[in-house]
Amino acid sequence: MTPAHQFPLGMTMSLERRMALLDWASRAGAFVIEDDYDSEYRFEGRPVPALQGLDENSNVILVGSFSKLLFPSLRIGYLVLPASLVDYFRAFRYRTDLRNLSLDQAVLCDFIADGHLGRHLRRMRNLYSRRLEALLDGGHRYLRGLLKISDVRAGLYTVGFLENGMDSWQAEREAATRGVEVIALDRYTFKRPDPRGVLLGFAAFDETAIRKGLLQLAAVLERKNPAHPRGRQRSAGM
Repeated sequence: MTPAHQFPLGMTMSLERRMALLDWASRAGAFVIEDDYDSEYRFEGRPVPALQGLDENSNVILVGSFSKLLFPSLRIGYLVLPASLVDYFRAFRYRTDLRNLSLDQAVLCDFIADGHLGRHLRRMRNLYSRRLEALLDGGHRYLRGLLKISDVRAGLYTVGFLENGMDSWQAEREAATRGVEVIALDRYTFKRPDPRGVLLGFAAFDETAIRKGLLQLAAVLERKNPAHPRGRQRSAGM
């Protein structure tokens, strides 16, 4: 589970629900696996503590990596385990992982201890925040009545809900014809109706590319809504 930034809709789990989940896990003797994959990227409000930090009964396994904080090829992840599981996980790792990461880990340790990771995260938060603002502003200008973009200000992606009559899969396919990659929300449902939305990544694109992509997406989504006043909105944004 991803309580800091739920995948794919992006909400943050409330304190009340966190405590209820921990109470259930304690009573059931169960472990909760917390995937802390992008909690460092929050663009408003105070940082959200990990669920593991609230756990007083050793029921949470916190999983994380540096793939999104630094780069995927670093291939360093981590676990914060209840004490009762440490020996089991250590033995399993030694039996299954033959790659020696000692040098990489030592360099990363120095990188963190010397404050470089903290500075890097501050720079990237500022950069991604500007790109998210460009996405939200462009969505308001060019996609009004077609796609309502979530106002969740965290993570490296956001979600948009279709308002033009398309289903999720149709929007994904049509966007691909214009070279715009969006992911149908219906990919993430199980025995539920299509939520009619798409996942939008923004972190890898500068403001110019985001604006261009939104204009292409607007042209695609208008096929279901020809009365949408794109011409007026586009003129206002150019």
